[in-house]
Amino acid sequence: MLKVWGYTGSSNVQKVLWACTELGIAYERVDVGGSHGKLNEEPYKSMNPNLLVPTIEDGKFLLWESNSCVRYLADKYGNGKLLPKTAEGRGDASRWMDWQLTTVGPAIRPVFLNLHRTPAEKRDMAAVAAGVKQSNAVFTILERYLAGRKFVAGDELSVGDIPLGPFVYRYLTMKIDRPDLPNVKAWYDRLCQREGYRKFVTVPL
Repeated sequence: MLKVWGYTGSSNVQKVLWACTELGIAYERVDVGGSHGKLNEEPYKSMNPNLLVPTIEDGKFLLWESNSCVRYLADKYGNGKLLPKTAEGRGDASRWMDWQLTTVGPAIRPVFLNLHRTPAEKRDMAAVAAGVKQSNAVFTILERYLAGRKFVAGDELSVGDIPLGPFVYRYLTMKIDRPDLPNVKAWYDRLCQREGYRKFVTVPL
């Protein structure tokens, strides 16, 4: 059985658990990281040299980096699910996975960490303001690309949506000023119809 190492409060672990639900993959999850610690203890430190979560253990195969885990699971277990049928469609979906890593995550991270993981007296509100401005610009880009689409790579949920899902939840849930983004909101509402998204992503911050 597939084993997922990581704690459920991590957005990166949430991606993998949501993907497993979409693909109907049975798995065992092991608490590690966050308040559970154990990242620098055996056996975890031998599995993932970055000492981050998640890591998936599929028989003798170990894989870390959350977006790579999502791609791998869809490729091995999806039977066509979550992977667009054309090279262009798969390239489109992959583009959004990379964009989450390079653009969305860095924009929203200082906002989330300061507002939800830092005591009020220690918050860097200048970093929050800069992060909100950057996040608004980033999601305005997504707003434009979602016009006429149900999901980021077309009319079907794909691997492109899964890495972005935890971040749009945080963006729309945090108490910040946001522009009106009807396409992003409609896409988020469609994600909320997915069992795995509701169970693993839309949890208290």
